[in-house]
Amino acid sequence: MRKPIAVVTAAFAAALVLPATASATPGSGVTGTILAQQTIGHTDYTLREVTIQPGGYTGWHFHDGTLYAYVKSGTLTHNLADCSIDGIFGTGRAFTEKPDQVHIGRNLGSTPLVLEVLYVLPAGSPLSEDAPDPGCGF
Repeated sequence: MRKPIAVVTAAFAAALVLPATASATPGSGVTGTILAQQTIGHTDYTLREVTIQPGGYTGWHFHDGTLYAYVKSGTLTHNLADCSIDGIFGTGRAFTEKPDQVHIGRNLGSTPLVLEVLYVLPAGSPLSEDAPDPGCGF
């Protein structure tokens, strides 16, 4: 049964990743479970729990819309395509990812990283789109 999007939105403010199925920059140690989905007008709302194992990473990617993420446990290191770290987010922190911004999420910690992510995307868009490795060495 689908949860009303108002409940989903109120319950979670979230953001992050997983590369599309076949990817030139594949992730490692990442799993995701869709918790709720709803389309309203021309917008898809997908709530997903993403887990990144210690040493794992998402692969380089971007999204066609905005993501809102909440760190349920662990620590996320978030890098942009210029190789800079634009955030280190620990348990209890929330962050946003802008549309079309190439990035990678990494778990440099020793415990699993669990994120609650709300994808707000144009209807029919994939959750993420693969991007080429910008040559950052990670």
